[in-house]
Amino acid sequence: MKIVIITLSIALVCNLLGFIYSYTILYSKWFNNKRLQSIKYKPSDFWERLPLIGFNILLLILFTLGGMWPVKDYFTMEAPSVLTFIWQFAAFMLIDDVYFYFFHRYNHENKWLYKKIHRIHHKAFNPIPLEYLYVHPLEWMGGTVGIAATAALIGFTMGEINCWPFWAFALVRNLHELEIHSGLKSIFSQYIPFNGTTEHHDLHHAKLKGNYASTFSFWDKLFKTDLHIVDGKCRTKAQLDEMGQLQEEKAAA
Repeated sequence: MKIVIITLSIALVCNLLGFIYSYTILYSKWFNNKRLQSIKYKPSDFWERLPLIGFNILLLILFTLGGMWPVKDYFTMEAPSVLTFIWQFAAFMLIDDVYFYFFHRYNHENKWLYKKIHRIHHKAFNPIPLEYLYVHPLEWMGGTVGIAATAALIGFTMGEINCWPFWAFALVRNLHELEIHSGLKSIFSQYIPFNGTTEHHDLHHAKLKGNYASTFSFWDKLFKTDLHIVDGKCRTKAQLDEMGQLQEEKAAA
């Protein structure tokens, strides 16, 4: 029971911080010179979106209780070795993030999914921290598959999952989501190699395409979906490569 309570506490405390952070951005002038977009945010939009955010937090509680309770015996609170901590933490970070990249990208490339599901999240084209949870409940639930798959992989291969790297992952993942949805210049992410910054994700919200990665921006570079502003227009690397190829073909002709 203690394992489930601590896991829930991490998520709830992070989201409480997210609410305080969002409220401060809305009603103080402390961050006015840090905004990435010049469009003024309307506080009324946040309060209208809060019920869905609250519903998703309720789902978070239910999913944590329903998902962790049956498998709580696979978790251990024993202090891990340094190697165990590193590889299990890395496994959660990498597997969850590569899953999120393709899941997020498919939600854009599938017109039906975008229109019916993912478009809700992109009503927040100029987001503030807690709006990372302003999503369709089905999308929120679908986004947890990477975490569940990683836990299952570790549990089946090693026989148990150490709580400490899992909790570290949960803390880092939640705080990172709050930062990249803040709409403010990066505070911490810019100093972490390969880490997705607020600038990276905010451009995705502003342009509604590309920059699909969350924690590790190198997925976008690898699959050529990273966004570049060229001649005042925003294009992915794949589009730029295609344009360059067309220009070469014209020149050759």
